[in-house]
Amino acid sequence: MKESGRKQGVPSPCAACKLLRRRCGVDCVFAPYFPADDPQKFANVHKVFGASNVNKMLQELPEHQRGDAVSSMVYEANARVRDPVYGCVGAISSLQQQIDMLQTQLAMAQAEVVHLRLFQAQAISPTNSTGSPSSSATIMMMSSQTKPFFDMDLMVDQAMWSC
Repeated sequence: MKESGRKQGVPSPCAACKLLRRRCGVDCVFAPYFPADDPQKFANVHKVFGASNVNKMLQELPEHQRGDAVSSMVYEANARVRDPVYGCVGAISSLQQQIDMLQTQLAMAQAEVVHLRLFQAQAISPTNSTGSPSSSATIMMMSSQTKPFFDMDLMVDQAMWSC
């Protein structure tokens, strides 16, 4: 019986050596990071950076840093394949815009909570003039008890309530 052209016990070449059609030696710098079962991982990295450049980068780094470097290269290469112009900067920019939008929504929701608390305090506070605290004193007392989550809340609250 034939073993599909390979000797028994010989591991298959890594994805890099397969793509580059070369023999995968025991000392192959790509083998630990680009396994044979994930060929697209190296294909994207090779397409963006080139095998020679990746080889040089990996050989210049200490072994304990190579895994992180490969992860970064794979992330950037995948981002470049999806967005050839901006790459991972486009993804970061998009995420930053989402953060800004969500922070704005959070500030608005917090301002609405303050508004509702003030409205509730005005509805509950006594309105007689027999020495009871006035509604503005109750509002001041309530607003001094609530701590803002962000400094931006103070700016939003002041801008919203100044007339």
